[in-house]
Amino acid sequence: MSYLSTRVRVRVFRGFLVLLIFVAAVGVTHAQSVVRVEEDWELVVAEPDPNTDAPQITCVISPYGNVESLHAVFEVNQQSLQVHDAGGLQLQVWDGDVSLSDRRFPNGAVLAQPGEIVRWTQSVELDDGTLTFEITDGTSTTWGNFGGQGYLKASVDTTLTDLNGYNPETSVANSGIGYAENRVQSLVLKRIRIHTSMGEQIELTEPRIIHSRQ
Repeated sequence: MSYLSTRVRVRVFRGFLVLLIFVAAVGVTHAQSVVRVEEDWELVVAEPDPNTDAPQITCVISPYGNVESLHAVFEVNQQSLQVHDAGGLQLQVWDGDVSLSDRRFPNGAVLAQPGEIVRWTQSVELDDGTLTFEITDGTSTTWGNFGGQGYLKASVDTTLTDLNGYNPETSVANSGIGYAENRVQSLVLKRIRIHTSMGEQIELTEPRIIHSRQ
């Protein structure tokens, strides 16, 4: 499945360079594999319109350097699977363009507060042949505290032995505002934490700006 495909094509070469830099920065070897990745996100809403379910945001995380195989999609202010509903939060797991599972947060409210800030962490973790995607530490005015309760958590079987193929540029290139971009002040991937099989944590603190309205 491809999200915001034009942006993906534009960033192919840049993404390759980022991948090389990322691998060098993390310095992961076969004896020290990546087993968990956490991404901290921040959405600043400008002027939402609850009558049109605007804006609608999609954020992606993948253990690979692409979205042609297993990856997760986190939808904010929309729930497109299985029945499309306005508002709310939904975590989806995909294998390419095939939907494997979806999880909804019980509060299906619609964004309506100007200037609202929504923050959350999206993660992927590998444990003995099981790949788990989860949303945690979410805070907002519309949905209150969300994530970490199991509502936005999904696991699938995998043959992966590590998450060394993770590339933050995959998240950047495939995430964005699918509808009413003009109603969003900013969408930023603020911080990334890499956890290795040796118990080390590597933190990347350079913000990656997906959208910013000047």
